[in-house]
Amino acid sequence: MSDSTQGRADRRIYIDKQSPKPYHALVQTSEAVRTNAADAGLDRRLVELINLRVSQINGCAYCLSLHTGAALRAGETTQRLGVLPAWRDTELFTARERAALALAEATTSPADSAAQDTAYDAARQVLSDDEISAAIWVAVTINAFNRVSIMSRHPVRRPPEPGPGHGVSI
Repeated sequence: MSDSTQGRADRRIYIDKQSPKPYHALVQTSEAVRTNAADAGLDRRLVELINLRVSQINGCAYCLSLHTGAALRAGETTQRLGVLPAWRDTELFTARERAALALAEATTSPADSAAQDTAYDAARQVLSDDEISAAIWVAVTINAFNRVSIMSRHPVRRPPEPGPGHGVSI
């Protein structure tokens, strides 16, 4: 890559800062979706699993970092987070979680109509219409945030080092 091409690639704008009104509208949508999910009966851990699975598919490092912390705070386990990309190959996820994850994947890759039909059929067995709608809205919203962060190249930074007295004792 030439110096001029490299310089252009490093000068990405943060579209959320450059155009704050659409970003704030997206944040408001996210808040409405979070409330809708809770009202529909999707717990916070499941919402965060959807956020993480979609972010894994899209390769959004910023959202993966953000939502891993949120999932842990919501009570998710590191074991389940570690195997989330292979959720179909474990017994760690409930039928409801599997249905929501399949819907999230179908929402993220909508060109595969067979996968959509399969996901919907499975979801109908274990989720209410409100839960199906809520899971899809969570996936739609995190897909939008993924695109904002990917196109802006939002950085993932290391957490600050703990100060004196906050480290691990030997």
